[in-house]
Amino acid sequence: MVLEATMIVVDNSESSRNGDYVPSRWEAQCDAVNLIFSAKTQANPESSVGLMSMAGKGPEILVTLTATADFGKILDGLHRTKIRGDTHLATGIQIAWLALKHRQNYSQRQRIIAFTCSPISEDQKSLVRLARKLKKNNVSVDFVCFGDLDPENTAKLEAFNENVKGGDGSHLAVIPPGPSLLSDQLVMTPILAGDGVAPRGGENGDGGEGGAGGGGGFEFGVDPSTDPELALALRMSMEEEKARQEKEVKTDERKGGDALEGIPEEGQPLLGAEASASGSGDAPAPEESKEEEAKKTDDADKMDTE
Repeated sequence: MVLEATMIVVDNSESSRNGDYVPSRWEAQCDAVNLIFSAKTQANPESSVGLMSMAGKGPEILVTLTATADFGKILDGLHRTKIRGDTHLATGIQIAWLALKHRQNYSQRQRIIAFTCSPISEDQKSLVRLARKLKKNNVSVDFVCFGDLDPENTAKLEAFNENVKGGDGSHLAVIPPGPSLLSDQLVMTPILAGDGVAPRGGENGDGGEGGAGGGGGFEFGVDPSTDPELALALRMSMEEEKARQEKEVKTDERKGGDALEGIPEEGQPLLGAEASASGSGDAPAPEESKEEEAKKTDDADKMDTE
């Protein structure tokens, strides 16, 4: 799995108070941050995840990139964040880039995942220049655009995405409001598609079939991050059952091979024919042969008396 250092940038502007996403734009972001953290750390335990906000007086780093990922710190950072002001998208991305430069493990790939749900004040040209700098320094940037889906906003993000795309991939996910959670929609985007997170069942119309379809897309219908012991027990049970079935198949094949050994190949005499052939030498001699032997014995006796 990919070893990454990821900075998550949340939008804590006044626009995040709106309730057009369940339960609100801010709470939907918090749920999505939980999902991203779990996906990155489960894909590679040595990956690190940081958190920062980009609204209010200015962007603020809430959780720095550390060698050991601690979700408790992420929750504490989200809890301390206050909803206020307007977003500073370009400044927030630059500070996230600076935080990635100071990561402890330089073998980690650099990635920024930014949420935006409010109007973007920066002009398109400045965003394109920033995107080219990030691409030159091998920094991937993923945008989760939701809430304010104004054509001007999406056009700016599309231009940024076109100029920042590199070998590691940078993605733009535009998620309209709906009855589903933001995190459920995020799972279906390329942003998390490479981290072993399956789409949640029932959203594509094909999740009603199979055992895992009704469990939110997780294996056996259990989220390993919430109940790892149950997920491990179910996985071990499945592996034991699979091994037992393979053993039965091998046993049946072996029995079938032993049964085939008793069947003669083409051109070989059958067992009954061999028995009759071997038994023919022990059969009683015909009457004529007995009379000839007796006659020979009498002739020999006469010669002896003479």
